Amino acid sequence: MNPVNTQSSGNAMQEGKGFSSSIFNAAVIVAALGYFVDIYDLVLFSIVRVPSLKGLGVAGGQLMSDGLFLINMQMFGMLVGGVFWGILGDKKGRLSILFGSIITYSLANIANGFVTSIEMYAVLRFIAGVGLAGELGAGITLVVEVMPKEIRGYGTMIVAGVGVSGAVLAYYVAEMFDWRNAYFIGGGLGLALLVLRIGVYESGMFSNIKDEKTNRGDFFSLFTDRKRFVRYVRCVLVGAPLWVVVGILVTFSPEFAVAMGVSEVVSGGRAIMFCYVGITLGDFFTGYLSQRLQSRKKVLFTFLVFDSLCIAAYFLIGKVIAMPTANTVYFAALMLGLSSGYWAIFVTVAAEQFGTNLRATVATTAPNFVRGSLVPMTWLFRMFTPGLGLIGAGVAVSALAMVIAFICLWGLEETFGKELNYLETI
Repeated sequence: MNPVNTQSSGNAMQEGKGFSSSIFNAAVIVAALGYFVDIYDLVLFSIVRVPSLKGLGVAGGQLMSDGLFLINMQMFGMLVGGVFWGILGDKKGRLSILFGSIITYSLANIANGFVTSIEMYAVLRFIAGVGLAGELGAGITLVVEVMPKEIRGYGTMIVAGVGVSGAVLAYYVAEMFDWRNAYFIGGGLGLALLVLRIGVYESGMFSNIKDEKTNRGDFFSLFTDRKRFVRYVRCVLVGAPLWVVVGILVTFSPEFAVAMGVSEVVSGGRAIMFCYVGITLGDFFTGYLSQRLQSRKKVLFTFLVFDSLCIAAYFLIGKVIAMPTANTVYFAALMLGLSSGYWAIFVTVAAEQFGTNLRATVATTAPNFVRGSLVPMTWLFRMFTPGLGLIGAGVAVSALAMVIAFICLWGLEETFGKELNYLETI
């Protein structure tokens, strides 16, 4: 790793600006609002899955199988987009992702409102996934590079905490409007946000190396050096339980509720809304806690344990509660979200693990590979279901993701307060 003689614009704090002005700067605000719209569009399909598929003539058991297919198409798009936007961010700048990604997913989501077939729906969810892949990684990368290292955890806390609350808006919009209009509104919000991004400046760290002959955005370099590869894999897999919770346990809570013996109809959209309320609270709490404890790893470990307990409680609903209701499931979704609210810390750690010439690539691909891990997890879930039943399959997949996360966390470097002005030697 080579040191770089660069100066972060986070020195604003040292130049006399107050604590609050250092945290609530333009980069943090715009990144938070961008992620807010990103999450709205990301979870909207899960919320309108049933009404949109029924509107296309899908019924019965096909609602779940076609729903899994479309979610996987979206996640596959995010895998592709994560690599594309990450490389672009390290080669052309962080702002290039912020503009390009939001245009892509906004137009794609508007087009989702016009779908007439499952095939068309699948193509557009893939394109939307490509666009959605860039927002969080670019925002977090920009924020950690422009803020003082002692308080950058607060900045990423605000980005993720405000961002995930977009799921709450998505739920209420889907309740008040037809599913097609919900897509139109999401696309419109994204396009409107472009205006706010005009006044945001590029990262000082990136600006100071963009004219140098450095190897930037070399995605394959993550796989050519053993130590770098292991570090990257750990960054990705420590977040695996997050999308098992959101993409399987909560998204398919209506089906799990039936298996648990819940007599009332459970709304998947409402369960997702409660889950994201919990994630929002969790992101604020984990961000604050990491600053107070001055440790990322301690917070990650604590919340992985908490998440394990909440997942176990979720699957025991039908056994420990005589007559579980829909509200029981919604409360469980809230707790699952709260215990999974380490998304901000997870992405921050990934960004802090690598040098400036690879930081956007890692921060953008890592969360999308976590989301993409839902593809093999749903495949395992479907494979286990015939033999283990719905709940047994859910337990098996959740346990696998959690064991992997604990193993990966054990070898991660503590990055609180780490100096980020350096390059990866490639």
